[in-house]
Order: sequence, then structure tokens, then C-alpha cells
Amino acid sequence: MDLLKILRSFEEFIFEATSWLIFYPMTLWRVVRDPLAAMEYSDREQGDPEERRYDDALSPPLFLLATLVLVNLVALAAHVPPPPEASEAMKAVAASPQNLILFRSLAFSLIPLVAAASLLHRQGRRISRETLRAPFYAQCYLAALCAASVSIGTVVFQRPELPNAVGAAIIAGGFLWFQAVQTAWFRRRLAVGWVKAALLGLWATVRALAYLLALLIPIAML
Repeated sequence: MDLLKILRSFEEFIFEATSWLIFYPMTLWRVVRDPLAAMEYSDREQGDPEERRYDDALSPPLFLLATLVLVNLVALAAHVPPPPEASEAMKAVAASPQNLILFRSLAFSLIPLVAAASLLHRQGRRISRETLRAPFYAQCYLAALCAASVSIGTVVFQRPELPNAVGAAIIAGGFLWFQAVQTAWFRRRLAVGWVKAALLGLWATVRALAYLLALLIPIAML
């Protein structure tokens, strides 16, 4: 009986893992083509039964994780070494692909977390796991592409044969795209003007970066 359960679990794992080959590019195209529609799709899926959610796409957290796995593979293929001035703790994180992916997942998850909390605060709603989940999930779609642009741009910076201007352009382009969509999202959800929405989106990003620095500084000193 136990062996049968193990085989069924393995069967489900194989199906889920291989289905990513179809659903990841489908989800990526959906986010790139119309990010606001992808975020609205995520909101609608939250109302479905748990076993039917994101039946035709990757869930936003999984999409973020898969994107970080892919960009980590790019960094490994490019043989990007850890910075020589990195602390022992940072070198330990970078030495293990699993640790690095986990660390990056937590770091880039701060962006959707802060944006979702900012939205609830502006709406005057109580922040709880239930109310936070939908905007956090929607924001993970944006954070995935933001993480990809930052990670790929960083890889370019660390390759001496590639011009730094290319890496800077990739990071800047990803940041501008992210802020543009973030502005439109805040404007639509809060019914405010473009300027206020842009300031809200920028302030949420700044706060997320501040929290990230507060996390990185102690690690860098170890």
C-alpha cells in the first residue's frame, strides 16, 4: 500500500514537473503580452477551489521560483564566480545553487509583499493572510520579470568581455517596465491619478529595497 502511494506521488511529480515545459512559456507570454490582464487572472483564480486554481498557467509564486531557477542556470553556464570581497556567509549562499535560489526567492518576494501591503493599507483593509494573498500572488508575476532583468544584467556585469552598458540597459529596462506596470496597477486598484499611482509604486519599491538591504547588511558582515 505504501509503495502504491509512493508510485502515485512520483507519477504526480513527473506530470507536474514536465507540465512546466508547457505552462511556463505560456505564463511568460501572458505576463509579457499583458501584465495587468495576467494580474487580474491571478485575482480571479483565488476564487476557484484550491485544486482548480491556475489550471492553465503556473501559479505566480511558482512562476517566480521557476524564473529564478532559469536565471541561476544562466549564471552557472556563464561561470559567474562570487565577488571576491563577499563575506563568508555570502560565499556559502552562492556556493550552493539551492541556497542561492532560496535566498533570491525570499529577496525578490519582498517586492510583491510590500506592494500588496501598501495596496491594502491604502484601501483601508485589515492586513491578514487572507487579504494579503491575492495582491501578493498578482505581484509575483511582475516580480518574476523584474528578477530576471536584474539577474541577467548582473551576469553581464560580471563577465569582463561584455560591455557594462548592456547590463545596465537590461536592468534599467526591466525596472522601468516594472514601475510602469506597477503604476497602472495602483491606478486601477485605487482609482487615483497617474502621478499619485507612480509615487505609490515607487515608494513601495524603495521600501522593499530598504528591507532587502536590512537583510543583506548583517549577512555581508558575517
